[in-house]
Amino acid sequence: MKRIAKRFAFVVGLALAGLLPAQAANISIATGGTGGVYYPIGGGIAQLLSKKVPGMEATAEVTGGSVDNLKLVGNDNSYIGMTMSDAAQDAFRGENKFQGNKLGLRTLMIMYPNSMHVVTVEGKGIETFADLKGKRVSTGSPGSATEVMAFRQLEAAGLDKDKDVKRERLSVAESVNAIKDNKIDAFFWVGGLPTAAVTDLANTPGVKIKMIDNADLVPKMNEKYGNLYVQSVIPKETYRGMDKDNQQASVMNVLVANASMPDDVAYNIVKTIFESRDDLIAVHQITAEFKLENQKQSSTPIPFHPGAVKYFKERGISVTSSVMQFPYEG
Repeated sequence: MKRIAKRFAFVVGLALAGLLPAQAANISIATGGTGGVYYPIGGGIAQLLSKKVPGMEATAEVTGGSVDNLKLVGNDNSYIGMTMSDAAQDAFRGENKFQGNKLGLRTLMIMYPNSMHVVTVEGKGIETFADLKGKRVSTGSPGSATEVMAFRQLEAAGLDKDKDVKRERLSVAESVNAIKDNKIDAFFWVGGLPTAAVTDLANTPGVKIKMIDNADLVPKMNEKYGNLYVQSVIPKETYRGMDKDNQQASVMNVLVANASMPDDVAYNIVKTIFESRDDLIAVHQITAEFKLENQKQSSTPIPFHPGAVKYFKERGISVTSSVMQFPYEG
């Protein structure tokens, strides 16, 4: 602790003396569990920022997922965090898991769509979403947006999350191990394609994966929570053993920052990510979806950070940083 305090004092002293670049910052990237997609992407972004932004040191942190990330970002402007847009909307409005606690957040960029995996294996007697009733089901780890979306899907299907399923709260990696050990019958996971932990399950000898369709729940979910979800497909080539394309619900991921993050820091983060995208694609193929043309106000429930707005304006893209254009202030 003494060493950390001395280092902090030294850095502050340098900054006051004008010996550090204006954009110098230590950034923590709130990601998710190690078996998901957020974590490797966060590690790739951290390497890029540390290497290419003068004076910036970035690290990726393992977290419970979107809800935890939003809390970290909302309370500390040295964090940026990956989150699903439905959890972000709750945090911005102060609803559900953020009841009475609106967080001052801004969007840095739209990332990629997350696909809802409702996963089981052959022999569990689960062929449709309704067959989850009475089964042992993991709805995602505490603090994750998987849990948020799983609860909404169960609700849309007319199932009570507390009475109709025997619920566990496991990360995707823990869920895979639990289903291998016959401790659960199915699990929810919302993430990018492919997710390493699900690939591991699909490649396990003697196991045949089954993906349960859930796209038909989207209209009821959007009716209650807003147009956050879209019907989409996980192609059957994504995971070994899939017999057919999986019809599922998707939700967009966004990268968010605290509203008080300095504009030059936010600008440099966004600029570096987009101008070094090929480096990130080498880390995980889903980052090919990091596209300038996807930066649309309609894809995020949170206004863009002024630093991000500046970069996108330079690239000919118009988005807003004004909360006045949003029905709920952060």
